[in-house]
Amino acid sequence: MRLVKEVGFYLSQEFYHYNPARLPAPAEWVNVRRVRVKDSVNVVWWLSKTQNPKADNRKVLRPYSQSMQTLLKNGYKAKLRPSGHDISDKFSRDNGGAIPPNLLELSNTDSNSRYQQLCREHGIKVHPARFPPQFAEFFITFLTDEDAVVFDPFGGSNTTGLVAERRMRRWFITELSEEYLKGSKLRFLDEGASTADTEAFSESASRQADLLPLFPAIE
Repeated sequence: MRLVKEVGFYLSQEFYHYNPARLPAPAEWVNVRRVRVKDSVNVVWWLSKTQNPKADNRKVLRPYSQSMQTLLKNGYKAKLRPSGHDISDKFSRDNGGAIPPNLLELSNTDSNSRYQQLCREHGIKVHPARFPPQFAEFFITFLTDEDAVVFDPFGGSNTTGLVAERRMRRWFITELSEEYLKGSKLRFLDEGASTADTEAFSESASRQADLLPLFPAIE
């Protein structure tokens, strides 16, 4: 509320990140006393500087469900639903996919990634609160175009920068911990990426050269 009323942002939409693999917490209330259920949802605020921020949900369409595929194949008779919604014949048009909801169901079960392995090999502390790459990918794809600038003020292990690089966006981050910055640089040595991702990263070498000196060098 303060970001909107005092800073001047506009609340474009609320999103919710549901992590079904999240551990029960707080343990005292959930596991010991058994008087609460586990908290598995984070609220995400999409704040913008204008009332009409740049966005395109056609870039984040999901595959149609089996029932929708059947409807598209067999056709749909336009009619007025009991709820009062007038479902026209446009409902049976194939738009390339379904518009996603504002609920992002993304598990965060990463426990032995290449990033973690490299951090251990170099004696660097692994960031303890990493979010899944799909989280950053959704918003970067939804709200930006190629070559746009993505900024993460709380860079951490730099999941945002890695995803932005793979999606052909320019990026920069800030982070208070030099240790986390050292570890974040290792993300760009990740051999676990797909061949396509590795090739795309290699093709953007000139952009890397400009950005990577911002990170502390690893001896």
